[in-house]
Amino acid sequence: MGKVSFVIDDELEKEFRVEVAKRLGGKKGDQSKAIEEAIKLWLKEKNRG
Repeated sequence: MGKVSFVIDDELEKEFRVEVAKRLGGKKGDQSKAIEEAIKLWLKEKNRG
């Protein structure tokens, strides 16, 4: 497993954390799962063009 660190807007981070908790329950590892899903979707979309 790789480890990535990045800086995002505070409001975006807050919105992300709330949405992850709503969708996945807020268990340990849920944010990582959501980030992986987001990256996969982004790469898939970028590779379509």
